[in-house]
Amino acid sequence: MLINKPDGNAISFLAVIPARGGSKRAPNKNIRPLHGKPLVSWSIEAALESKFIDTIVVSSDDLNVLNIAGAYGQRVDTINRPEHLSSDTAKTPDVVIHAMDSLCQPYDAVILLQPTSPFRTAIHIDEALELYVQKGADGIISVTKAPVSPLWCNILPEDGSMSHFLDRQLIETRSQDFPVYHTLNGAIFIANTRKLREQGHFYLTENVYAYNMSPAASVDIDTEEDFAYAEFLCTQNTAVSAP
Repeated sequence: MLINKPDGNAISFLAVIPARGGSKRAPNKNIRPLHGKPLVSWSIEAALESKFIDTIVVSSDDLNVLNIAGAYGQRVDTINRPEHLSSDTAKTPDVVIHAMDSLCQPYDAVILLQPTSPFRTAIHIDEALELYVQKGADGIISVTKAPVSPLWCNILPEDGSMSHFLDRQLIETRSQDFPVYHTLNGAIFIANTRKLREQGHFYLTENVYAYNMSPAASVDIDTEEDFAYAEFLCTQNTAVSAP
């Protein structure tokens, strides 16, 4: 489906879901079941429910991932990712650009949906895409409220001394009086395709805006502990219902 920019011209959106087979901290995480469904399926189904995404591509070097994506039929395209883009050091923007190059038609904007963010829903996707259009932006990046203020953080010396860990003025300031900080949550990255090619990453130099998400919807799965927490949220029915 196409939506219009403020000038009335239509804009087309491509969604890329990168899901390689290798993972050290949580082996085979992209195909592991979360609440009875493969992790990668959560992002595929969210993209399918979007009102605005025109094409969905799953890029992987893992036949199991490609088979899961292929089960959705013609609604989801699959790309067998080459070896040089499947290593631990491969950069996600390069994977996205490879997916863009593999398609027969160009798109105005691309949205990166990492499968490690299962609680990012179609509502989040469409709100972020609408923000992209409303702002006339070149990029949108999702964020969430930081769980701990960085003002409470510092580097510890080898001896573990806390003598200079915090500024004295901070010690005497109530935490509720600190400014609100936000952190990247990894759930949504949107970029103008031309700008992405020019700059080679989603952190564009200008005209980029934040899309704010709740902490529950911002769960990012990288470890076994993350999986356990996400499963707990599913049983409590709190994550999926929290835009």
